[in-house]
Amino acid sequence: MLRLSKMADYGTVILAAMGEAPQRSRSAAEIADTIRVPAPTVSKILKILGRGGLVASHRGARGGYLLARPPGEITLADIIDVMDGPIGMTECSVTPGLCSQESSCAIRANWMRINRAVLGVLREITLDQMTAPVPQPVDTSALASKRAPTKKRK
Repeated sequence: MLRLSKMADYGTVILAAMGEAPQRSRSAAEIADTIRVPAPTVSKILKILGRGGLVASHRGARGGYLLARPPGEITLADIIDVMDGPIGMTECSVTPGLCSQESSCAIRANWMRINRAVLGVLREITLDQMTAPVPQPVDTSALASKRAPTKKRK
């Protein structure tokens, strides 16, 4: 099963919360309260995000954390790469030369193609898009039952 790590998931949630007011500095404790994740976990993730260049920290009475870039410039690929390392469906799709069967593997090219597709989608989705409301499909079933019956042609 393909699944993000809990750290990458929390990293995305933290950045999304910060993206709602990108110019506002917040403490790790404030972010932890907002997203209901333990403060030590939030602090640990903020340090990783800081080393990865996605957040900036400021010390002092008005200190805290800010997004290092506008939310529209931070992609899911950026977040996952910082939290989990290079995005890859298989080891050989990220780092060539790790597998002894690489030169004769019949499916490596397809894994690489799939990897490029997944990476492409993750690079297109920004933090802004992640926090935008998802449009709900309109339920038209009630309308269908109230339509006037159609007359048959002779």
